[in-house]
Amino acid sequence: MPSIAVPSAYTCVLFDLDGTIADSAPGITASLGYMFEKLGLPVPSAAELLAWVGPPILDSFRDLAGMSEIESAQALAIYRDHYLANGAKDSPVFDGVPELLRAIHASGMPLGLATSKPEFPASVILDHANLTQYFRVLAGASIDEIRSAKADIVEEALARFRKIGVDTSRPVLVGDRKHDVEGAAVHGVPTILANWGYGAAAEAAGAIAVAETPDDVRRLILG
Repeated sequence: MPSIAVPSAYTCVLFDLDGTIADSAPGITASLGYMFEKLGLPVPSAAELLAWVGPPILDSFRDLAGMSEIESAQALAIYRDHYLANGAKDSPVFDGVPELLRAIHASGMPLGLATSKPEFPASVILDHANLTQYFRVLAGASIDEIRSAKADIVEEALARFRKIGVDTSRPVLVGDRKHDVEGAAVHGVPTILANWGYGAAAEAAGAIAVAETPDDVRRLILG
């Protein structure tokens, strides 16, 4: 654990989903593989596909596959149909995460989801794991992916918190990728990096702490 002292008096907590709450890589990479095959394109290696897990998918179509806007729209339709039918429930929750969410919820600190995944499949994963009960708000990408950047999703989650009277003066986000850290920072929200997720070591740059286990997150947030 880092030696940096992290304030414990947060007023609310946002959680990323893929790689932070759920090991969603198997379902995502399987649907991506199907999509590439359906489009008649070479299927990237398993390691290459893992880089797609977490960032907004339209960004990955552009940046990792070099797709145009029209090609991305076609790929998204194929991917999403397969993922909703097959992949959304193939996302086991990481060990210790249910206990972490339960502890934060029991403390009275409001919990919110801030994920680059669209809200419907995100809710399927949480419902399947019986975790929805711990969250006050669920914010994700819009179905058209217009809202998909992490900064936009964090902004939406905070706005939904405020609408129900949650104090958002001292929020913190728990995520596993650099886009979590960077997106939260746009709104002055610090990030605790979940080191059990999919991010490389360099992606911790800018995080206020790195947690090796969910119990580390509990101590950092609740003391």
